[in-house]
Amino acid sequence: MISSLVFSPTSTVEADPSMGEDERPPMGRLNASWRGEYIAKATADAIHGEARATDENHCVFCRILASGQPDEHTHIVFQDEHVVVILNAYPYTSGHVMVMPRRHISLLSALTADEHRALWASVTDATEAVTRAYAPEGMNVGANLGRAAGAGIPGHLHVHVVPRWTGDTNFMTAIGEARVVPESLDVTWHRLRKAWD
Repeated sequence: MISSLVFSPTSTVEADPSMGEDERPPMGRLNASWRGEYIAKATADAIHGEARATDENHCVFCRILASGQPDEHTHIVFQDEHVVVILNAYPYTSGHVMVMPRRHISLLSALTADEHRALWASVTDATEAVTRAYAPEGMNVGANLGRAAGAGIPGHLHVHVVPRWTGDTNFMTAIGEARVVPESLDVTWHRLRKAWD
């Protein structure tokens, strides 16, 4: 009988001892008690990072908006008094944009009524522009609220619009841990700006 499958010197997945020789467990238990200290430290670091991220001076989005640089340089596709649509500097696929309020806020509930309307109208406009520019087979639209949910910049609310194609997650992503984006941000900006207009 298999008593354990070793994944690392300190982590094991244990099989149920009552199982027979021919039975394989659908899922074992991962014993990684050593991670408790790591999780406690990561939580403390995240709290410190969250405090910095809520500060507009440390927000990359706020710095871009205050830079005075032209849209072509900052890769802003659209902006008005309430919202900004900007390319993701590290896109999941070509055409990946983020829609955000101009104001540095982290919660949907903090949006004013005007910001709420403008944000979701711009999300719709972004999906239409991405469709015109790229003709994707599908699209992901969503927000990661908070660091634990995957937000890279948790202090400034933003909604991702990501065009998708069958097979766009291939061995490069699954095994090589890399994404192949076939065009530069400058090319993407020009395509989306033209599609937006």
